[in-house]
Amino acid sequence: GIDGRRSNSYDINRIVGELEESERSIERPAVATEVYGKWKLVHTTNAGTASPIQRKAVDSTKFNIYQNIELSEKDDRLIVSQVVKFSPTAELKVDALASTAAYPLAELTKREGSGEILGLNILGVSLVGEEAKPDPNRPDSRIDFVFDEGNFDLNGFKIPYPVPFRLPLFRDAVKGWIDITYLSERMRISRGNKGTTFILVKEDEMAN
Repeated sequence: GIDGRRSNSYDINRIVGELEESERSIERPAVATEVYGKWKLVHTTNAGTASPIQRKAVDSTKFNIYQNIELSEKDDRLIVSQVVKFSPTAELKVDALASTAAYPLAELTKREGSGEILGLNILGVSLVGEEAKPDPNRPDSRIDFVFDEGNFDLNGFKIPYPVPFRLPLFRDAVKGWIDITYLSERMRISRGNKGTTFILVKEDEMAN
């Protein structure tokens, strides 16, 4: 029931906090070799600042969801991808251009606005200003990104994601970041710019 879910959520949050405060995490996680690869989402806490679409797109209780960190085969740029697998032949994939100290992206300037449009939470509400600054005690823990392209793939038939990421009007609103607060060879804990916490497991480990 509801009380059971609340208790489970409390236990998970407690464990997350303990891991984040421990000294067992790999240092400088955003540029560590262990961060690259395919990561499966196993738990998330959706903040009220997340967009309605995001709250559905990161619901790992309904679909297999992946948050991959990989280098582009074409130009060696860093790409963060959100993949939602609806079935073996249907998925949504949204790619973001990413930037770290190891793979800096000059065009990716800091986000200026919270993302509210006419006071409405359409694309999600981001931390900005002082609240958005990276933790100085966790060097090289942040991956900045800007969403760039998205497609639904239905058995090879592609339908564009209904947000014009490259339109100048929206470009600032589709910028974000993930702060990696814990990293091991098997697990990654990240906190996003809209307040969402992600717990992910390396896909290779899930297959073993």
